Amino acid sequence: MRLFRTIAGVRTQLKPAWKTDQNLALVPTMGALHSGHLSLIEQAVTANDVVVVSIFVNPLQFEPSSDLEQYPRQLEQDCQLCEEVGVDIVFAPTVEELYPHTPSAQGTQTQEEMTRVIPPPAMTSQMCGHSRPGHFEGVATVVTKLLNIIQPTRAYFGQKDAQQLAIVRRLVADLNFPVEICACPIVREASGLAYSSRNQYLSSDEKKQAQGLYQGLQRAKQAFQEENIRTAEKLLLYLQENISGLQLDYTALVDPDTLQPLTSVNKKALLALAAYVGKTRLIDNMILRDRAPIIAIDGPAGAGKSTVTRQVAYQLGLLHLDTGAMYRGLTWLVLNSEIALDDEAGIAELVSQADLQLVLSSDPEIPVKVSVNGKDVTKAIRSSLVTRNVSVISAQKAVRDKLLEQQRQWGEKGGLVAEGRDLGTHVFPNAELKIFLTASVGERARRRQKELVTQGQENIDFEQLQQEIQQRDTYDSARAIAPLRKAPDAIELVTDGLTIEEVIAKIIHLYRDRFPIADSG
Repeated sequence: MRLFRTIAGVRTQLKPAWKTDQNLALVPTMGALHSGHLSLIEQAVTANDVVVVSIFVNPLQFEPSSDLEQYPRQLEQDCQLCEEVGVDIVFAPTVEELYPHTPSAQGTQTQEEMTRVIPPPAMTSQMCGHSRPGHFEGVATVVTKLLNIIQPTRAYFGQKDAQQLAIVRRLVADLNFPVEICACPIVREASGLAYSSRNQYLSSDEKKQAQGLYQGLQRAKQAFQEENIRTAEKLLLYLQENISGLQLDYTALVDPDTLQPLTSVNKKALLALAAYVGKTRLIDNMILRDRAPIIAIDGPAGAGKSTVTRQVAYQLGLLHLDTGAMYRGLTWLVLNSEIALDDEAGIAELVSQADLQLVLSSDPEIPVKVSVNGKDVTKAIRSSLVTRNVSVISAQKAVRDKLLEQQRQWGEKGGLVAEGRDLGTHVFPNAELKIFLTASVGERARRRQKELVTQGQENIDFEQLQQEIQQRDTYDSARAIAPLRKAPDAIELVTDGLTIEEVIAKIIHLYRDRFPIADSG
């Protein structure tokens, strides 16, 4: 691991990664790293080739008479933690380095003295912005500078700072930064208290008091789920009544993307609060979702995911989100255009404007109908020509970005079953039921051998089949795009010795056991 204090140094170090299109991750922090930070870093290390952690206590996001001077700074300890979890680069610039036109080491520029990034006032004027004027302008400015300096493929932010996360996502969209913003779940202590660098300011008694933040959110969520409380008025009142002994700064029910206040929960809502525990201001939040559940099935090649997913969706009356059919649909579109298969720019232009739709069918053999730009291509996408070229098209970033966006849009509606390699970790990290469907290499090789014999092939080398499957597993786990991952909260289902019918029955049992009311089958 290397530590850089200057922009010139870190940019020079990153040149090889930029030139070779490596997956480069940025984890912005203000240091004083704790388990919450480490969870972001570990996810970044797992999914990327190069990981940069920035450590910078940004003066622009501290209001006057705040705890800027007292904010904990422990660079040596932070660097040691970063090295232990596999970080490649720590970027820890001084205020003068990052804000060269600063009139003082404290970074106390006025509006006229430096260029700033100003997010939409509707996103910054309420919640934390009400009591921290200028805070999110400081956040937006420093994040913009870091994205410009590091030029990452992905940047990782925690969901605890939900208002910050929404503003950063809006910033990236509005300014067309070519970076994926990855939101990571809140990490909590055993008591439920969300990890924060400011927790160290709390006395032991205050820590016990602070546990009430999460307990209040949990009780409000329970009322939402079990008592069908949906209105903002009732949910916020319930939240406030269940938090005692704390000085509330605010409670809010807002749209998690736009941050606009909601009168009731429609599909999803962010229930958020801020409170003072002694002199320490803490924030916490929880997402409330009003949608049919999502089943995400991941696993290695040959585990039977496609057949199982199709039948589970049909038997439960859910949409089979056939990601393979989606890629085939765009491949068909490219093949029926005048664009060459190696013209990535032309393909990006074409697919970015495409209208691809999946429609639930009553036919169990063809559970999903596919249309592209209004044309039914359900049968056409199964042609040998499409089959031969789908891997070439699906490897292109613009194609995967287009379909990832569309898959997540379907995910907002819920009520679907999907299979892939990284659905539970990347596409649908909030899926209500995650299955990691797998089988031993030997079992998958036996299944493949049986399939080849059925197709009339003879003299099949079983050892070679096992080697090929093992190599495919290694490739799928290490590939830069959509690597095979098991989500931490996924249920692993080993299918050795099980029939397809038995596997389907197990998944349906898991679903009905967890969501007895949601089952529409």
